Amino acid sequence: MAGLVFLTTADDAGVPRETARILGGARLGAGLPAADWPEQGIAAALPGVAPTALRELWLSPVDCQQGVDEGIAWRRTGDVLYGVIELDEADFAGDARTPLQAASETAYRRIFRLLDAQGLPELWRVWNYLAAINEESHGLERYRQFNLGRQDAFLACHRGATGNVPAACALGLRDGPLSIAFLAGKLPAVAVENPRQVSAYHYPTDYGPRSPTFSRAVLAYPPGQEILFISGTASIVGHRSMHVDDVAAQTRETLTNILAVLGEANRQSQQAGFRPDQLLCRAYLRHADDWPTVAAVIEEMLGPVEVCPVVADVCRADLLVEIEAMAMAAR
Repeated sequence: MAGLVFLTTADDAGVPRETARILGGARLGAGLPAADWPEQGIAAALPGVAPTALRELWLSPVDCQQGVDEGIAWRRTGDVLYGVIELDEADFAGDARTPLQAASETAYRRIFRLLDAQGLPELWRVWNYLAAINEESHGLERYRQFNLGRQDAFLACHRGATGNVPAACALGLRDGPLSIAFLAGKLPAVAVENPRQVSAYHYPTDYGPRSPTFSRAVLAYPPGQEILFISGTASIVGHRSMHVDDVAAQTRETLTNILAVLGEANRQSQQAGFRPDQLLCRAYLRHADDWPTVAAVIEEMLGPVEVCPVVADVCRADLLVEIEAMAMAAR
């Protein structure tokens, strides 16, 4: 069976006619209608992008199975599954935990139940979006509340919270539900860490009562393929934020981290051939006006790679930019 294909299109004219072969994807910006397949909606501005919206698609070579379980819309092709869940924090207002912590734990518990039921227990890549990520409520920053709920679910569902955990990002939008999209499979991914950074799951308690549960990157193995997923990456060395208030310097430090992760991934890869100019990137900007500066640094350090800019808040209030990346190769 041929492998997965990743496609970005500016309008529905670029959507394949065989929509049963769309595994899932994301809708970024505003102006495109919701899709019939599992699709994560990211309602944020896309600076420098001519259309006001983009659609990302994961395509399967064959028709997908599909379903909805506990609010998770999912599709499956062979031993790979893509799903999306959205939860309204207001539905957890009476919980003993904070609403966001309760929603986060509930979402991940549901995800793990689905994956176990489908016989695809390995979580490869997760995209998390929540409102007002840097604001404080119930005496704790909201990102830290999210980390509490996420890690509680990993532990309750007998997944480790260190080591072989998925690649992930967590970004803040102006409003909206807790939104989580994920890609999972039967074979375990290979976790990749960054020698320049403390692993996120080993952060000291300065950053909250529970550490973030993600790897810096993973190498995932759909049939016949190797996919490198680099998590949301920022201007952090060791565990400390660098270059406060300097978006150009933060972008350079971020890309230095990405290149370090790329080197480690190639050391562990079955292919050992991922190049910087092959990366597909999504750049999250706290301020839309920073995009020309960020774009120039990306081209300087990576070359003319494909980048989707998104206005969103990074998980630390002193960070101005975060970049995630992906590359695919045949095996």
